[in-house]
Amino acid sequence: MSLEVIGVGWGRTATNSLKLALEKLGFGVCHHMWEVANDQERLVPLWNAALDGQPDWPKTFYGNRSAVDWPTAGFWQELSQIYPNAKIILTTRSPESWCVSISETILKVIDDPEQLPEPARPVSRMAKRAVTRSIGDDWSEAALMENSNATRIK
Repeated sequence: MSLEVIGVGWGRTATNSLKLALEKLGFGVCHHMWEVANDQERLVPLWNAALDGQPDWPKTFYGNRSAVDWPTAGFWQELSQIYPNAKIILTTRSPESWCVSISETILKVIDDPEQLPEPARPVSRMAKRAVTRSIGDDWSEAALMENSNATRIK
């Protein structure tokens, strides 16, 4: 099975809505951070390996025809080369709205994984690495506005 759709939008840009739409359109389970969280034992090591420069994309996306959200979105350029026939979908929202949303949700959860209950720590650590790879480690409002989806892909 090969990826047919790659979502390149970052978390908090309607990636969950896109996931649900792709599933409703018949693409089967869409790979999203929810799947990573629900299958941590298998997927967190695979994503950590990808973040270390040693991806195994067939294993990572086993059973998926579509993938959206982080960590996938941080690898979209590499994935578009590996899956050249895949359709690329970019979801965006205004930099101002995205900045507020990501700051109140994702960044709070991944900021200090050690403060989370033990079962949530591995996925949070990996997610922090994935998000940092995409937007850097400066999560100030100014940096987030500069690095939003709306400004990074033109």
